Amino acid sequence: MSGEAISEVGSSARGATTGLRAHVVVPREHFAVDVAIEVAAGETVAVMGPSGAGKSTLLQALAGFVPLSAGEISVGGATVDRVSSPRVQIAPMHRGIVLLGQDARLFPHLSVRENVAFGLRSSGIAAREARATADEWLDRVGLPGSGGRMPRELSGGEGQRVAVARALAASPRAVLLDEPLVALDPETAGGIRRMLREQLAGTTTVAVTHDAEDAVSLADRLVVVEAGRVTQSGAVREVLASPASAFVASIAGMNRLAGVASEGEWRGGDMRVASADAASQALAATDGAPLAAVFRPGDVRVVGPEISDAGVWSTVITSLEPTVAGVRVRTEAVVVDVPLAEAAGMAVGMSVRLRVDPGAVRFVAG
Repeated sequence: MSGEAISEVGSSARGATTGLRAHVVVPREHFAVDVAIEVAAGETVAVMGPSGAGKSTLLQALAGFVPLSAGEISVGGATVDRVSSPRVQIAPMHRGIVLLGQDARLFPHLSVRENVAFGLRSSGIAAREARATADEWLDRVGLPGSGGRMPRELSGGEGQRVAVARALAASPRAVLLDEPLVALDPETAGGIRRMLREQLAGTTTVAVTHDAEDAVSLADRLVVVEAGRVTQSGAVREVLASPASAFVASIAGMNRLAGVASEGEWRGGDMRVASADAASQALAATDGAPLAAVFRPGDVRVVGPEISDAGVWSTVITSLEPTVAGVRVRTEAVVVDVPLAEAAGMAVGMSVRLRVDPGAVRFVAG
């Protein structure tokens, strides 16, 4: 998470939203962040990845707070940073980009209205007009009549709404979100998420998040970054439905088993899994081809000794986690969601026999 929660760096760039294109190369201790990203005008792209993968470094570089070692950044067709001779580098305050994080970082000595009006007044707009615009934005983010309050009087969710109003009032060319909902309770986060979806419509946005719900709700496309590299990208639901890595499978709530195609099925060691999906069967047509089997924990069934077809495999329970609907059973092979009554008698170290219906399985290229 970036230390700069919100940085108003574009009050001079008021006007129509524009697209963003970048190739960011920044050295890190154990790897270099090397990410190319393109966001069409008015589009929202979500960025997800494991902790330490380089997501916040990407945003910091786009905003101008971390220097590039190679690459280029352009906003609205204008280059704002390029490693070349001579070096092109526009200071953060003139890039037309705002960066919003989990801490609203409101000015504590200014009222809510003056916080929102700050960027407008800095760009030369008269105080009366700036304050009127601030009140309009407070209405838009769900805080009508709150302009006279002080930041210390706000809840965390209200503070984030003010931060969004302050950022968007400056009419930025692009908005960067660095997990702005992570510190909020689920109900508050849901309200802020709905507000962001409404207010960011038509604004070029890059949203770093750890929550698949944020990506589905806010974004048009999803870019997955792992160890500083893009490992998967595409429409949000398509990426989550066809995870190319264990990380993507985990955020999508899916099991992903890596193996090979064998006689039209997936095979990994002694495990065999079939799929009823025609496209999946086509992927499994070449014996030995790398293949991954993808299915949900809720689609796995614990079966008794009377079931003995080729799709049944044995594995060992490694942990049992209570859930709202029952118990999540983690095994050496897969994760299984079972009803509470069915989990009775299960214990860590116990061997269980599992099966997944071919109708619930998809294959993706390994």
